[in-house]
Amino acid sequence: MWIDPARSYDLIGDIHGCAQTLERLLETLGYKKRSGVWQHAYSQALFLGDLIDRGPQIRETLHIVHAMVDAGHAYCIMGNHEYYALAWNTPASEQSTDEYVRAHSKHHMRLHRETLEQFEEHPYDWEDFNKWFLTLPLFIDAQRFRAVHACWDDRLINMLRTRFADGRVNQAFVQQSAIKGSFADQAFNRLLRGVNLPLPHGMSQTSYDGFTRSSFRTKFWHDDESALTYGDVVFQPDALPGDLAQEPLPTEYLQHVTGYDAQQPLLFVGHYWRQGQPSLIRPNLACLDYSAVNGGKLVAYRLDQEQHLLPESFVWVDAQDKG
Repeated sequence: MWIDPARSYDLIGDIHGCAQTLERLLETLGYKKRSGVWQHAYSQALFLGDLIDRGPQIRETLHIVHAMVDAGHAYCIMGNHEYYALAWNTPASEQSTDEYVRAHSKHHMRLHRETLEQFEEHPYDWEDFNKWFLTLPLFIDAQRFRAVHACWDDRLINMLRTRFADGRVNQAFVQQSAIKGSFADQAFNRLLRGVNLPLPHGMSQTSYDGFTRSSFRTKFWHDDESALTYGDVVFQPDALPGDLAQEPLPTEYLQHVTGYDAQQPLLFVGHYWRQGQPSLIRPNLACLDYSAVNGGKLVAYRLDQEQHLLPESFVWVDAQDKG
């Protein structure tokens, strides 16, 4: 997907239905609402996905972002929650035993509950937004900077470009993602969910959002030899269970870590539920998800022409009442 690398961009992390907080952030960034669309005199917004699920104003959030994108004042990439919505609503292929790409299980229903309830009286609106989700690219590469929801993986992205040069996939590709281990499954999982490694010894953990998982989120950029323990690679707000953080990391785990070194272009991701004061991971890497829907911060990075990311370029507002 081509965008003008010479412009200024405000990259914005996971909103999850916090529309009022989003409007306060846009105001703080200097955007004005004209003819029903938030816009800036010279900057464009770039949303990193996960607009939906969990929050109190999901429909309102989608209308704000969609209007900005449609009017040329913003770009938006796909997050794992937009993919989940697509998979929930996309009929499975004939080879599948499920009716939809994403099984309508109690676990999945719980994750989508707020979204489905808020669109219950607006089915045509929801149908239109799902069509829009399919147009969202899985990544943006503007040469001097890049954006992806969870993980930049050169191998998968280069393969993806051969089929979908601008990063926008189609319904058939979503259907193929139901086949475990397929290229489509790998692309959605890695780019939109990152590197998730299994917890050992049959362990599981219940995160602060109430979901029990048998895997944990890791640093995909960990590319040096200092990763000796589980604690060296974990990247999530929830602590690892027991004393696992001190346990040696099996060497085979490191083959799953992609790496993103300091010589690569500036990269922006969301997804990881960071907490506290927004800060850089590296001079070329920033995560902009600071748990807005859980009372954290909705964070933007104001990108001009800098070659290295600047700590003072973070802009944020504190979330208020999850909305």
